[in-house]
Amino acid sequence: MKNILGREVPDFIEGYGSVKHYEGAFARAGKPSKRAEVRIPKGAAPGGRKLCENLGEALDKLPLRDGMTVSFHHHLRNGDFVTNMVMEEIGKRGYKDIHVAASGLFACHGPLVPLIEDGTITQISVSTFGAGPVPQAISAGKLKKPVILRSHGGRPRAIENGEMHIDIAFIASPSCDEMGNINGSQGKSACGCLSYSYADAEFADYVVAVTDTLVPYPNTPVEISQNLVDYVAVVDAIGDPAGIASGATKVTEDPAKLAVAETAAELLDRAGYIRQGMSFQTGAGGISLAVAAGIRKRMLRDGISGSFGSGGIHGYFTRMLEEGLLRALWDVQCFDLEAIEHLARHDPRHLIMSGSLYGNPENKGCVVNNLDIMILGGFEVDTDFNLNVITGSNGVIMSASGGNEDCAAGSKISLVVSSLMKKGGRCIIREKVTTITTPGDTVDGIVTDKGIAINPRRADLVEKLKDSGLPIVDIHELLRMGDELGAVKDHPEFGERIVGVVEYRDGTVIDVVHQVL
Repeated sequence: MKNILGREVPDFIEGYGSVKHYEGAFARAGKPSKRAEVRIPKGAAPGGRKLCENLGEALDKLPLRDGMTVSFHHHLRNGDFVTNMVMEEIGKRGYKDIHVAASGLFACHGPLVPLIEDGTITQISVSTFGAGPVPQAISAGKLKKPVILRSHGGRPRAIENGEMHIDIAFIASPSCDEMGNINGSQGKSACGCLSYSYADAEFADYVVAVTDTLVPYPNTPVEISQNLVDYVAVVDAIGDPAGIASGATKVTEDPAKLAVAETAAELLDRAGYIRQGMSFQTGAGGISLAVAAGIRKRMLRDGISGSFGSGGIHGYFTRMLEEGLLRALWDVQCFDLEAIEHLARHDPRHLIMSGSLYGNPENKGCVVNNLDIMILGGFEVDTDFNLNVITGSNGVIMSASGGNEDCAAGSKISLVVSSLMKKGGRCIIREKVTTITTPGDTVDGIVTDKGIAINPRRADLVEKLKDSGLPIVDIHELLRMGDELGAVKDHPEFGERIVGVVEYRDGTVIDVVHQVL
């Protein structure tokens, strides 16, 4: 047992194994834990027929077995059909103890819960969750082994260095030809780039392209190449693109939230981060986009342009590109249909990056290390600036890191932007967060409607802003304000059983999630 940021993290976790303890956000930077091995192809015979009339035919050709690891990507987000479709077939065939290594799972994946309950699925690894039946079932202790919660950069790191070996990767393919040349920006279920499946395609023993739009050979442009694909399975539909926009993708109209966003933009301006050649990333939520709007206003005022916007790309970013306010976009997933349509136009300034290029701390240079500004979201921040984006205050899993901890570590300034009081009367500031996701030494400040708290470790930022006139207060003062406003205090009861392991982006364990009783 070791004390990690005030949390007792065991040396060994049943169903997970030996724990590499978190040592600090940058302690393992550039230190691969295991040299990745060269992949030896084990799939379809060279020159063999790849095209299958349906998913069942593809599964008949695969070496399915108990205990295998199968992977999926989440670019269709809450509109994905492929994960449920494949796992239902595997369940019907009687295979058990399956590890589902999905880059993300959402509310639409509720049909996986019965497969968890009957032992078909006994482990899950994800880098993003949407609140819904699957994380609720995990919190209740229904999954036999702990869910492994990685970041968007941590997932490809684990695949590439061999920590997570994938037996079969199923890639939802909006457009594909009979040899397996795939792209995600064309077809009736177009979802944009397929970045989170790149590592799976390269390192899995077998790769199956599951498509609802079979096109003549060769499919162009090629996003995932035929030399990586073993089989092509044709189905009626791989998903519903309308489910991609899971959340608000327009600037908030709430006056209070607009005021918070304006304060955040003013802070960035006063601190000198809105400048020629700057880069930034926001989420797709209304308040994050409002910060982007504030940045845009100041860029237009000062006649400056930025180098790039990155991460999940949305229509607001594509419009800034067209206005000349950004020179390029680094795209790892499309958050809305406007971004998908823009990518399909093949603008050379709209660049696709892999999940590894985006945030893997073990490669030769990930994009997050070039970020100036990162706007973070989250459920809770504690007085040590640790950020929780995984569990609600009731202890139930609601999300996962995504790119949160990757971008917080790499960017020059990372700000949590939120109303002080969240839904249900809960204060975002806590003495201790329920679950640590992003360590406080990578979070530079929190901007709320009741004041701004700057992390004391950023003495340079404190100095720059001391005479700014901005409402800067100690983070403990924000906590006190929340109490005065009648903040609801949750007191969830946890069992001894660990149902989730929170890996930091370097593969060390930063926290664990216990079963909610």
